Amino acid sequence: MFSKKSFYIFQLFFIPLFLSFPVRDAGALKYKRENAVVKAVRMVSPAVVNISSEYSIKGRRNPFGRMDPFFEHFFRDFFEPGQEYHRTSLGSGVIIDGKNGYILTNAHVIASAGKITVKLKDEREFKADIVGADAQSDLAVLKIKSSKILPAIEMGNSDDLMIGEDVIAIGNPFGFSNTVTKGVISALNRSVRAEDTVYHDFIQTDASINPGNSGGPLLNINGELIGINTAIYSKAQGIGFAIPINKAKRIVADLIRYGQVSEIWLGIGVQDITRRMAIYLGLPKDGGALVRNIEPESPAQKAGIREGDIILSLGGIRVNSTGGFYSAMQGFAPGDRVKLKIWRKGKTFKKVIVAGIFPMERASRLGYLVFGIKVKDISSSTGTFGVVITKVKPGSYLFKIGAVPGDIIKQIDGIVIKNHNDFEKAVVKYRNKMSVVMLLQRGSRGYYITVKLY
Repeated sequence: MFSKKSFYIFQLFFIPLFLSFPVRDAGALKYKRENAVVKAVRMVSPAVVNISSEYSIKGRRNPFGRMDPFFEHFFRDFFEPGQEYHRTSLGSGVIIDGKNGYILTNAHVIASAGKITVKLKDEREFKADIVGADAQSDLAVLKIKSSKILPAIEMGNSDDLMIGEDVIAIGNPFGFSNTVTKGVISALNRSVRAEDTVYHDFIQTDASINPGNSGGPLLNINGELIGINTAIYSKAQGIGFAIPINKAKRIVADLIRYGQVSEIWLGIGVQDITRRMAIYLGLPKDGGALVRNIEPESPAQKAGIREGDIILSLGGIRVNSTGGFYSAMQGFAPGDRVKLKIWRKGKTFKKVIVAGIFPMERASRLGYLVFGIKVKDISSSTGTFGVVITKVKPGSYLFKIGAVPGDIIKQIDGIVIKNHNDFEKAVVKYRNKMSVVMLLQRGSRGYYITVKLY
């Protein structure tokens, strides 16, 4: 035991000595470790949402028992109606307008959804409505209603991105909400094939992006939105892709304003250039898109673009293919001045086209020129939908394969044709394609046929 004198000596000498050692303050160390990534995540994560979409599918029971999948294809129509299944898909999104409750995500996240639920980081849940979706760009805008202003993200600039710079991805992979991954920009202007669609001008990153991350934000080190995570390259690990935010801005504006994307009209049809064509034309290097046709009285014709010209770039974006050309067009709105770099007969020069909107009054005439047919609405008394062919242009592809007046068109590629207006929309949308798939009905039979347009 200490004596009273010893205790006074301990207080006098040892307590001040203990107090002279640095104290490990948890709060101070926490903020001392806080780097740019931590700050960006803390700032942005409240604006990242979990999107849950519910949809129903109907199965069919096979009364013959198990059989080879090859034979199932032929006997499927004999299968008995089965049970209706409810499925749920998970994805991510980011609030871009806290006042109006607008959320940006991928179109495939909410495709075929019957009910969409949005969950915030603070566990609040909202029923969401679809404002608009564009499958071509894989972007969609949702809207939720809140009595309070919601946290929103700050838009960045994807035009000045640098290969090698740090990026951050936030999303809900496999349902794990607000998961953060970090990486770098691996490449820019990448093209990615997903099923039957090729997407262009993607940001490639090595930040881990897994199922459920789709629709979530890709951030720069300052916490600004530079892309929307949208695809995974299934043949390799550590490769993710994002839609550049500058490309998405115009699409988002159109979806909010019109519910769909207003495609610009240049009046140019293009095709890919093969290696043999490049040698024959004397091109200095591979790349570019060959102008296949110019629509009469179009912005391109007025600007002096000719058939046979090679488009090397559009709006400062290098064009290496047909897909690259149409992808570059998505960054412009009607009325914009679009700069093109053209190669013609060994010389390179620049042209400017004022983008317009295709005049729908020309759609019927264009349908006869491109598709080789004239159509009219079906009488409502028939109880069916579609348009009936009234005239087939001699020498056209449909004429050669035997299409005749009286045949009914029910679908062209992804557009269901219910009336003449739907047919005109399909003509305008697919007028520059090399071919389309058409559902043609004759009598009680329907036929899917590939129609070559050029």
